Amino acid sequence: MAVDMTGRRFEELVADALDEIPPEFAAAMDNVVVLVEPHNAEEPDLLGLYHGIAMTERTHDYGGELPDRISIYREPILAMCDSAEEVVEEVAITVVHEIAHHFGIDDDRLHELGWA
Repeated sequence: MAVDMTGRRFEELVADALDEIPPEFAAAMDNVVVLVEPHNAEEPDLLGLYHGIAMTERTHDYGGELPDRISIYREPILAMCDSAEEVVEEVAITVVHEIAHHFGIDDDRLHELGWA
């Protein structure tokens, strides 16, 4: 059964997950913004999505780009969880997963590391 949670509380969970990122990784994040959105219109079951140019793909001429975006999708996360505790855990996993994409880590490697 889906969890009922206010948008504000969900945004707080995303902020809390970002606060848990180790300082050396947080400091290395460059030109990226994290947004909470209701859902992805093209893939409504998607939990999160990284839009941008991964750090590993930026060349010497990278500059003047709009910030990369990490979208965390509220509705599908709430729909898949049975408790507020599960939402906290899934938000943290999703945030780490999408930040990893910012650093150039692909889904295969994330699966190997247990961050599927």
